[in-house]
Amino acid sequence: MPTAPQRMSPVNRDEIVTTAPCRADLAGGTIDIWPLYLFHPGAVSVNIAVAILTSCKITPLSGREIVLRSQDTGRHERFAGLEELLAANTYRHPLAAHLVRFFKPSAGFLLETHSESPAGAGISGSSALMIATTAALARFVGRTIDIEQIRVIAQNVEAQLIRVPTGCQDYYPAMYGGVSAVHLGPDGIRWEAVPVSLDEIDQRFVLFYTGAPRQSGINNWEVFKQHIDGDKHVIHNFAEISRIAQAMHRALGAAQWADVERLLREEWKLRRTNAPGIATPLIDKLIAVAMQQGARAAKVCGAGGGGCVIVFIEKGTRQRVEGAIRENGGQPLDFSVARQGLAFHSAPELKTAKV
Repeated sequence: MPTAPQRMSPVNRDEIVTTAPCRADLAGGTIDIWPLYLFHPGAVSVNIAVAILTSCKITPLSGREIVLRSQDTGRHERFAGLEELLAANTYRHPLAAHLVRFFKPSAGFLLETHSESPAGAGISGSSALMIATTAALARFVGRTIDIEQIRVIAQNVEAQLIRVPTGCQDYYPAMYGGVSAVHLGPDGIRWEAVPVSLDEIDQRFVLFYTGAPRQSGINNWEVFKQHIDGDKHVIHNFAEISRIAQAMHRALGAAQWADVERLLREEWKLRRTNAPGIATPLIDKLIAVAMQQGARAAKVCGAGGGGCVIVFIEKGTRQRVEGAIRENGGQPLDFSVARQGLAFHSAPELKTAKV
């Protein structure tokens, strides 16, 4: 069990601060879970890094005490040292604790995290935070690893946390920013920056939160099992989702916006038939009112069942679309493409509560 609160003393001001952006997926989600993409040649996932950030700050402490604090959820816990953390069966900040278990730092420290993403938003706040925290802890323990290895560690530890298979696409926007195409094949995973105007993307999309969180591990796991078990309907849908994602990759790269609109509609129509609960009455209502004000297509981010929806709009209609969503119970989020992925910062750039 964690020890009782004790007085902490930073040994110096050599804090480590990282940030990583969340993402909105456009096409090819769920197919990025191994080994599903191996059954669909040419599989690709396409997504946008959004300027909704996660962050991690590590402050060295005198002694061996470990303190984990989530600024956005208010959860925190203290351990006398690494041995006590390793012996614990449950954690109040499991994401941080499991990464500490992996890196096993011997010195004491305060680790603070923060996410601008609403809880259960479906925009990969947890995956982005995994990237930010993995990078910060690697630097803290003096381990030199490349960014792809950061992704491998973050993805595998997150699978330990949620106890179901995890896909890889959620980590790449956090790593690189911009608009990503994640190519998936027997020879491995390859990231590509899609050569599209980010200013144009900023003007053509709206992102909103339904107010209802979702659990991606549950929805994705059900569809995953159906695919592996040979469900012909699900396999056909994934073949179509793979086709749409490949076409979306081409359409974005060529700025063929009519095709982007059509493909987004097709992707959502197929995805909502994969499993019950992916679409909800609230999601359908909010998409419908957005369509009346200038939206052209929309889809749920992530596994569905709640969370966020990304909307393709006519240029110049943002205020009308966001107003209609707000009036009907949705929460428009500030949408713009994150121009940068994982980054290290000086400590004052990260706002955290006083110790």
